Amino acid sequence: MSNTLSTFCCTVTLFDENLKWDEAASRHHFKRVADAGVGLYVGGSSPGEGYAMSADEIDRLLRVAVEVAGGKVPVRAMGVEPRTAEEMCAFLKRASKTGVDACQIYSLDVGHGWKPGTRELERYFRAALESVSIPCIISSHSFMGYNAPIEMLERLAREYDHLIGVNLTTPDIMHLTEAVARLRPRLEIHVGGPMHAITAMAMGANGFLSSEAAIAPRLCQDVIDHFAARRYEDAFKAYHAVMALMTGVSTMPGASVRRVKAAMRLLGLGGTYPRGPYMPIEEGEMAALGKVLRQIGEEHNRPELIPG
Repeated sequence: MSNTLSTFCCTVTLFDENLKWDEAASRHHFKRVADAGVGLYVGGSSPGEGYAMSADEIDRLLRVAVEVAGGKVPVRAMGVEPRTAEEMCAFLKRASKTGVDACQIYSLDVGHGWKPGTRELERYFRAALESVSIPCIISSHSFMGYNAPIEMLERLAREYDHLIGVNLTTPDIMHLTEAVARLRPRLEIHVGGPMHAITAMAMGANGFLSSEAAIAPRLCQDVIDHFAARRYEDAFKAYHAVMALMTGVSTMPGASVRRVKAAMRLLGLGGTYPRGPYMPIEEGEMAALGKVLRQIGEEHNRPELIPG
């Protein structure tokens, strides 16, 4: 598997003021991210609002992403957390027909606060992997309340050649350390969010996913480019700015999609209305976030973060 360092954007899905999918704004969004060299994960639950979209809308969204960015950067279908293997298999089969390079197999959410056991989780992943031949990436996300067992991931990696990676989101550094040591180089490993990006790459992982790349794609790619070129001081400066952006945007209340879309709107980007259940962005929140973005842009010499 590739040792190339890379970063991916957990893309947002852009809706107009009537809450209709805004294709023109989405095309611009995908192009802006791809032009920075950042890969695309499309149609996810957060901040992609995948739960608020129909299957036909997601299919069209994926096809447009491929039209805009295919061949320039990796374009991958992200999907949402399913209740059953059947739900995930249906998504994978549809997504594999849109031209995407790969599909994520999202963490299983069995509902009502329960966590699947290892045997249940392995049966789920096997069913998903056996439903398609397209390259797949497993998601292990701590927000589900558990980490995918490393022993299970090793078994799956040995048996399914089209399993190419793991998106590993966890605050457990010991788990991350062991995962990188045991799964690399057979599988790509990207950490979810920028929090552990430098740590993960230092240990041999490939990079990170983030919603911050929807706001500042060039900044996120700078972390990768500088680190790959061993310009570590520059990589650390860029990483500091990414973490300042993450922390600053997180001061706004509510779900991540509200915060990301608010920042994008302040930077003059279109289609930044959220669908329900998320509430529209309020003017007071926008003003406060604008001050935060300006401060970050000025302190870190990133003019692209300063609202016009």
